[in-house]
Amino acid sequence: MKIDRYLIQDTDGKILSKLDPDDTGGFKSKGEAEAKMNKLKDRLAELQDIFFAQKGHALLIVLQGMDSSGKDGTVKHVFSGINPQGFTVTSFKKPTLDESAHDFLWRVHKQTPAKGYISAFNRSHYEDVLVPRVHGDQEKAETKRRFKQIRYFEEMLTEENTLIIKLFLHISKEKQLEKIQERLQDPTKHWKFDVSDLEERKFWDDYQEAYEDIFKETSTTNAPWYWIPANHRWYRNYLALAIVVKTLEKLDLAYPKLNSPTPDISELISPRH
Repeated sequence: MKIDRYLIQDTDGKILSKLDPDDTGGFKSKGEAEAKMNKLKDRLAELQDIFFAQKGHALLIVLQGMDSSGKDGTVKHVFSGINPQGFTVTSFKKPTLDESAHDFLWRVHKQTPAKGYISAFNRSHYEDVLVPRVHGDQEKAETKRRFKQIRYFEEMLTEENTLIIKLFLHISKEKQLEKIQERLQDPTKHWKFDVSDLEERKFWDDYQEAYEDIFKETSTTNAPWYWIPANHRWYRNYLALAIVVKTLEKLDLAYPKLNSPTPDISELISPRH
C-alpha cells in the first residue's frame, strides 16, 4: 500500500468532499488488515528502540479531527506496543488564564518532544485556528497571522531534527452521530459523552471549511498533512501506524557505537572478582 496517496498535496478548491471516509485501502476485511498491523506494531517497537538510543531526531504526531473521529483510539492502538519511557501524549484544550497571557504557541512548544522521544498531540495548536474561528471569536486577519506563525514554528522544529506527521481523521457526519449514540447506549462509554458534541454538530460545515484552510495554509513538504479515513476504526488504526512506521524507516537509524575502544573486561570477570 502506498501511503503517499493519503498526503494532502493538491489544496486547490475543495478537498474533503473528494475524500472518502469509508475508504479501506483495498483491504477486504478487518482480519486481513489486523494481520499486517501486528507485524507493523512489532516493527514500530523495533524502530522506537533504535530511535530512543540514537537520539538523533524527535517525532511529533499531530492528531486532529471532528469529535468522535477516534483520536483517543488511534493513540491507544497505534502506540500500545512501544516503550512508554520514550513516548508522551498531550491534549490541548481551552487555554488557561496563564496560557492566554502568552503567545498561543507558548504552551505548545513546551510539550514538543526531545530528541529520541515520540510525542502525540491529541488535539493540538491547530485548535487555536479552528474553534475560535468557527465560533466567530477570531478575525480573519488574526487567523491568517496564526497560520504564518504555525508554518514558521513547524519549520523551526523540522530544522532542529523534529519529524512532524499531521493526521486528520476524516469521519462522515453520519458515522459521527452513530458513534455518539454508541456512547449513550454503552455504560462503559458514558464518560466520553459530552452534550457539547451535539451542539458542535450544528457547525459541521463551518468546521469542514476551517479544515480546508488549515490544509491549504499549513500542509508543507516538511510538515505534511495526511488524511485518514476514519469510518472504519480498524483501517484508521492500520493506516496511522503504517504512516508512522514508513516515516521512521526513511531515517538512517542505527544503534550508537562505543566512543572508545572496547574495554578488556577479563579482569572484571576473573574468579577473584
